[in-house]
Amino acid sequence: MLFKEYLYVWERVTEGFALLKGNEKAQFSYTKVTGSRPVMRSARQSHVRVCKYMISPLLSRLNRSALPCVSCRQYGVVPEQRGLVKDEPNVAVRSKQAQQFDWALAKLDSSVRRTGRVTKTLLLRIFHDICRTGYPSGNQALLLLRSCGSLLPEVPLTERIELSQRIWDKLQELGATYDVSHYNALLKTYLQNEFRFSPTDFLAKMEAANVQPNRVTYQRLIAAYCEVGDIEGASTILGFMKSKDLPITEAVFNSLVTGHARAGDMDSSEGILSVMKGAGIEPGPDTYLSLLNVYAEKGDIAKIKQTLETVENADIHLMDRDLMQVVFSLTKAGHQQYVPEIVERMRHERGYVPDAMNLCLSLITHGHEETAFSVLKSFTGLLVESQTSDSPDLGNFFLRHCVNMDKSVENIVGFCRDLKDSGLHSSPLQFTLQCALEAKKTGMAVELMRRMKEDGLPLRPHYFWPLFTHYLKEKNIPGTLQALKAMQELGVASDVDTFSIYILPSFPSVDSARTSLKEAGIDVDANVLIAAELRTEASRGNLAELFSLMSSPALPSIDLSAFRASLISGFRGFHNVELMAKITELLYKDPRFNSADPETSENVAYFLYNLTDSMNETEVHSKEEQLREYFGLLKNMNISISPNIFRGIRNILESYQVPELVKDVLALVDKKENGLDNDATLLRGLEGKLSFLEKSLAELKAEGKPASSTLKKVITVLCAEEKLERALELKTQYESDMTPAAYAMLINLCCRHDNAEEALKLKIELARKDSEVALDAQKYVALVRVLSKHGKLEEAIDMLKEMKEKDVQLRDSMISLLTLTMNTAAMKGDANTIRRLQETIFTLGLAKPSSNLCSPLITCYLESGNYAGAFDATVEVHKQYNQMPKIHDLICGLVEKGDAELLQKVMEFLSQERGEMMMLYDLYFAFLQTGRYKEARKIIETPGLRARPTRLQWFAEKCIAAQQMEPLENMVDMTVKLFECDRDDMYHYLFRLCKETNDWQKAEANWMKMQEENLAPRERTLRLLADILKNNDKEVPFEVPEVWFEEVKGQPEMFLEREIKPSPVVQASPRKRVVASPPKEATVEDYRLKVLSLCKKGRAEEAYDILKEADSKSMVLGPAPYDTLIKALLAKGNIEDAMAVKNIATDRVSGFSLSDNANNLLIISQVKRCQMKDAMGTLKGMLKADQVPSQLALTRLVQGLASEGNTQGIQEVEGLVKTLGSINLSGMLFVNNTALSHIKNEDIDSAVEMLESFYIQNPENQKSSISFVFRKVIDANNDAVLDKLSAMAERLCNHFASYRAATDLFLIYLDTGRTEEAKFLLQRCAAVNEQKDAMFTYMLRTTQQPGQAAKIKALSELIPDFTEKENIYSHLVKCYGLDKDFRSAKALYERMQAEGVKADELTLKRLALLYKEAGEAIPFEEPPESFRFYADKLKKQRSESMEPADN
Repeated sequence: MLFKEYLYVWERVTEGFALLKGNEKAQFSYTKVTGSRPVMRSARQSHVRVCKYMISPLLSRLNRSALPCVSCRQYGVVPEQRGLVKDEPNVAVRSKQAQQFDWALAKLDSSVRRTGRVTKTLLLRIFHDICRTGYPSGNQALLLLRSCGSLLPEVPLTERIELSQRIWDKLQELGATYDVSHYNALLKTYLQNEFRFSPTDFLAKMEAANVQPNRVTYQRLIAAYCEVGDIEGASTILGFMKSKDLPITEAVFNSLVTGHARAGDMDSSEGILSVMKGAGIEPGPDTYLSLLNVYAEKGDIAKIKQTLETVENADIHLMDRDLMQVVFSLTKAGHQQYVPEIVERMRHERGYVPDAMNLCLSLITHGHEETAFSVLKSFTGLLVESQTSDSPDLGNFFLRHCVNMDKSVENIVGFCRDLKDSGLHSSPLQFTLQCALEAKKTGMAVELMRRMKEDGLPLRPHYFWPLFTHYLKEKNIPGTLQALKAMQELGVASDVDTFSIYILPSFPSVDSARTSLKEAGIDVDANVLIAAELRTEASRGNLAELFSLMSSPALPSIDLSAFRASLISGFRGFHNVELMAKITELLYKDPRFNSADPETSENVAYFLYNLTDSMNETEVHSKEEQLREYFGLLKNMNISISPNIFRGIRNILESYQVPELVKDVLALVDKKENGLDNDATLLRGLEGKLSFLEKSLAELKAEGKPASSTLKKVITVLCAEEKLERALELKTQYESDMTPAAYAMLINLCCRHDNAEEALKLKIELARKDSEVALDAQKYVALVRVLSKHGKLEEAIDMLKEMKEKDVQLRDSMISLLTLTMNTAAMKGDANTIRRLQETIFTLGLAKPSSNLCSPLITCYLESGNYAGAFDATVEVHKQYNQMPKIHDLICGLVEKGDAELLQKVMEFLSQERGEMMMLYDLYFAFLQTGRYKEARKIIETPGLRARPTRLQWFAEKCIAAQQMEPLENMVDMTVKLFECDRDDMYHYLFRLCKETNDWQKAEANWMKMQEENLAPRERTLRLLADILKNNDKEVPFEVPEVWFEEVKGQPEMFLEREIKPSPVVQASPRKRVVASPPKEATVEDYRLKVLSLCKKGRAEEAYDILKEADSKSMVLGPAPYDTLIKALLAKGNIEDAMAVKNIATDRVSGFSLSDNANNLLIISQVKRCQMKDAMGTLKGMLKADQVPSQLALTRLVQGLASEGNTQGIQEVEGLVKTLGSINLSGMLFVNNTALSHIKNEDIDSAVEMLESFYIQNPENQKSSISFVFRKVIDANNDAVLDKLSAMAERLCNHFASYRAATDLFLIYLDTGRTEEAKFLLQRCAAVNEQKDAMFTYMLRTTQQPGQAAKIKALSELIPDFTEKENIYSHLVKCYGLDKDFRSAKALYERMQAEGVKADELTLKRLALLYKEAGEAIPFEEPPESFRFYADKLKKQRSESMEPADN
């Protein structure tokens, strides 16, 4: 095409813009919006005519100029609108589409913002999630298609194309409507992925789909021709654009620059810039970038430099990202030698690093990892600056992608060594090995380990464990042997864990393993193999083979600890007591099994203790005779144990009530050797602990021996029993033996008993004995409280000063206790004490000034009615500490008193300090609180006053907490015209209080007011009101939003249910409801909306009748109503009618099938009816149709299979689900239910073995819970199974340091009221005491429901130190609040006071409410803010306390 023709085309640009503007105006004159894209609803045939008029002439001209490389792939075609495969989505579906689009867009946008790319995994996840709806929107399709190009640098070009085509076909199959923007997005994807296609075929497909190309379509088709240098094809489209007066943009000229260059005509390519200037277009950055890229393809570095200088002189800014494209073009064309010169010109702008990383990934994907590495090294300096760790790990993304793309090990190792030598990565080879193991690339992993060895890096046996795990799962013995050979070649010794956990279990027997190893020529350390063999034989219970091995003279030395746990497991069967005794004798007498001195070692004694501890009560009783025989044989073999070990065994056996067995164990104690006269001392119980300690204390004193330790124990017991007088007597009697710790306990006891004189006396004695000793914060504050209470203010202040001197830190709970101390003074009107304490605390910096700490001074004046003094104190506090506490109470008091003069002063002060608007709100709330509603209305109607949501919420929460309906209702009424006031929030506050007071009449009246205001309430408000009415057996006068049907936000309800006429309910009889059908002239749309409306209201049977009536008239309602009705019927368990609707839909709608949600409900319904075979068939059908089952459906199916004992079915489901990566299933679903399935089949041993191996073989499983199994077994009262599971849990805890199972069992015992069992479990598994996180989580979860106080008390009694007392008491108060148990709450508060435990503000708020409900005076100052305020504050404090401190 000649340049002058270009110029002629450009002369028409202006006219083209005008024409385009007119076209756009016509295009957007639509009447209905589907999704978020405009759809033409008029002149359909005219639209088709225009398409043919525009496309057909062009096709005939382009056929003569087809591209040389044409793919024969089929393109998706949008069906004509008159015969849509799927009905147009209704409002609910469009709402769901909009939400999913927002979610997907947010996910992709976040990824692109952070990294400049998206991963294939994320894209596929979003794609599968969108497919589940069954109604993908146009926007969703557009989003996915646009992500299949350059945003996937880690994916090869062919895979990108396949992915885009898969998305196109699947979404079209699901009913997505494609318009020109989708075809343009597909074109862009083809261009970015260098996909060769036929533009003529593409246009033909668009014509067949009745989609009209636009200017962008033609621009991209021109680009496609230019990519292959076909100027003739590009000229054909240009000529067509000219004939249609379509504007020629800069993008077209940029494509022509590329096209002429690839056609070999560089002169014409460079001349395009002159043509652009002649047409009045100044070449921009994109034009020069196109020119730079063609020079790069030619390798003309001189021209590149010249062009870059031209760009700089023309004041055109090329970004680093543009220069990276030049680097990419140079590399692809084989001119890598020029890359450094381009890289040097980069300015390292913002966003440079992620762009450079994406360049590296693209280069690796295209096979240019060497160039990618040189680019990587060019920007690692920027990464080093942002590196926060002492161990650098730069280049991880590079190494991982090299592994994923199967680059040669030689190259990868070279990169690793370079990174290591440059100090950019501390362990690149190890990281690369990790990537190879994660990707299951065995050959690469072994080769990398070989290179690590060459570099002198240590190789560990666990490096091979991922390989062994893979082979073990597949029972791949050759693979296991191959990995072992690799270990041997690399000189890595196999340890006992490797053999016992990963290798030997792969073989049928130890002998077969030994034979296979020998045949394979694998040398194994004899000691390791023997230890592993001992473990294996012991765990399998092969005692004869085990004894033969152990007694063999060839057996090397091996410590018992190497196989103790397995030996205990084998012993517990007691199948051969004689062999057990012989093995024990070997352990006792053979020095090979004892690394310590056999004469002094207690190896066997501890073994006997662990064996006894591993058995539960049922086992001990059932095996009592065997145990007595076993201990008798040990006695005959002269095996003895120490008294300490005996005491441990005695405690276990006494809890099982087997006294005769205790005597048999006692016989093993050598009393002469241990200086014991008789058995009485060892058999004595723990009764009379205090008297025994006092007796021991007297004996020590009489003998003149130190008694400090014993005295401390006695005082500890006395303090626990609150025996102050006796403790003081002992202190006087044994004063010389008193330790600082004993003094501290006594001081605290005196404070609890309000004995200031003795507390001060003890503190002085302690200081005299050791002036450097510091008490903890709780005891100091207790001293301050009791001393100030009894008028010893100076001494109390001295305590505060000592805290500062000794750097004693105050926690929030202690600060609250100081507030309570000052409040006590406030009740007495002692303002001087409060001022002195506040001044000391703030001056010393013990605590920062806060509203709570400053409020007691104001309270002091308010309680005495001295409002002038209160105001002066407020001004003083604000001036000194910038706090303004109790201002609401002060204003309320002045309003009630009618002191207008002082009130005016307060208002002026507030206006000056907080602003006029805040002052008006303070006065408004005071008028409301005091019932001056007329004055309040005048305040709120002040011109210019705006809503302050936080202030309105504060007063609303205050009213709700105090259950004050009148002021809250007046506030809602008065704020109806308040600017920017959220009316739904206001009514929501009212409904919350109505629910608290169970006042349904008030709620109903306010619902009417909402309608009068023409408000559209939020779903939360509707649900709250519905709950109030339902709880009082009242009819709900509106539709309650369901989870599966969501309204469009802000859409009036009438648009959701557009009915021709109301459908009155005719009461035919007490048992039958007849719903009036649509009128005879009703259309398909009327029936369709009626069915959807009834389904939404939960009236599925009536909707079914309407559907049958429509079907009798041969009406086709479309897929959506059928699917919705099927779901509604299945939600009620009506499978028969649902399947009947499915049959109707199949007959009426071609290709109809159940949606994901419908199939999920069908599975759940079938499981409820125990139709497990049908449910499995439904699941397989879903997967075959590429549908994704829901988490709930899979869970119910697996649980149903477990209830039938169908272990094979569970395994089959697990195998099917493995292919679905986006389902958030519980990690323990299959494990727990497989165990329950074994139990159902009475195969308890298999269940135990599976659970035990689950915890032992993988340390990562230690956090996984099996409480579901325990719960099911206990609910079924299956004691035999429970005994075996309990024994397993104890064995895991005591021998394998796996505590989760025992912790689960302990908490289930507590939850089901089996406190004694929980106590015994703690005795047998002491480590459960240390699982404090689990205990705390249990407490948090339990206190969410009423009636749980007993469980929290039981937990705190069994494990008193699992958390701080403050936490336990606060949660107990919460429980009593839920139970409305004032008596218990009051007793607990008095106990807290006695123990000096300070309640947090939320706890005090809960207690105050209980006191008020009981009609009793509140013995403390009620915190002024709302419950939510203090809950949020406490949550924030906890989260901050868990954050790591800054270094």
